[in-house]
Amino acid sequence: MLFDYDFRNYSFRLLAYMTALSVIGILVVRSATNMDSEAVTKQMFGILAGMAIAVCLSLVDYHKILNFSTVIYLICIGSLLAVLFWGRSVNNAKRWIEVPVLGQLQPSEFVKLTFVLFTASMFYQSTELKQVCITTAAAAAHVLILVLSKDLGGALILFVSYVLMLFIATGKKLYLFGGIGLGCGAAAAAFGLFDHVKRRVAAWKNPWADIDNTGYQITQSLFAIGTGGWFGMGLCQGMPGKIPVVEKDFIFAAIGEEFGGIFAVCLLLICLGCFIQFMMIASRMQAMFYKLIAFGLGIQYVTQVFLTVGGVTKFIPSTGVTLPFVSYGGSSIVSTFMLFAMIQGLYIIKRNDEEEMGVAED
Repeated sequence: MLFDYDFRNYSFRLLAYMTALSVIGILVVRSATNMDSEAVTKQMFGILAGMAIAVCLSLVDYHKILNFSTVIYLICIGSLLAVLFWGRSVNNAKRWIEVPVLGQLQPSEFVKLTFVLFTASMFYQSTELKQVCITTAAAAAHVLILVLSKDLGGALILFVSYVLMLFIATGKKLYLFGGIGLGCGAAAAAFGLFDHVKRRVAAWKNPWADIDNTGYQITQSLFAIGTGGWFGMGLCQGMPGKIPVVEKDFIFAAIGEEFGGIFAVCLLLICLGCFIQFMMIASRMQAMFYKLIAFGLGIQYVTQVFLTVGGVTKFIPSTGVTLPFVSYGGSSIVSTFMLFAMIQGLYIIKRNDEEEMGVAED
């Protein structure tokens, strides 16, 4: 059977993290959108839909999808190509496509998950040089399409997760350092090829030089965080609406302004706790296939958090990615629930295996 597991072995720690982050997301989105009831309703609907899908995904035995790696790959590439050719362009990036009934959908959010499944299945079959080359070429196709769509944040998340999954699967430092070198070269190339990358880097280096134009978003973000101080101005007491797309890419600035620096640090600690839990689950998995899935999903999660928070605080240039569970957006919410559900599924597999071993020993 595809669904083999019960609910007794769920990780309630992960469930607590998911609940806390989702509640924070609803509160901040409500404030950031000036208490727009429609936005809050959509956010809550995304949470409910994500929970329903998550329950099903957490019960899947992922080992039974090994024979479908080619199908997974074709679905990934097909959805990304659909966005590239027919997608809707917002802020110089093509990320969304109109889907009947569902409305706007961001396929790259879901491709991140299937990308991990595909990569894990390929490396589980073999880590010989030929297989590595084939898998690398397939992964490069994902990244290249995202780059052509100017979704550089999504491309970076896939690239980082692939390089680290390759290193874990093979144990060869050559691949790790080669990937780092390739990433640096790709970043330099993106800076030379894309005007919007140049603008974001310029705004990151000195946003005050063009505070009314390219530097407006980041300066307003820094003002908001500074205004909030350690304890914040209070829910709905700030002015996060002054920051463009604050409910999505810059939601962390709204948190800093209204909840304060201490609360923002606590939020980051929750995210760190999620990542540590992912890595603990990955380290305890015996099968390399499961280990790679847990590790890849964990890397994607922590990379996305880092890119979001780093861009908001001017630590790195803004990449246009959302804060998992907290930012506004149906695709982002549902895909994050799916990510956590996949980790829950692996946790259940591990717990069931431990119980079976205990029964056998008795």
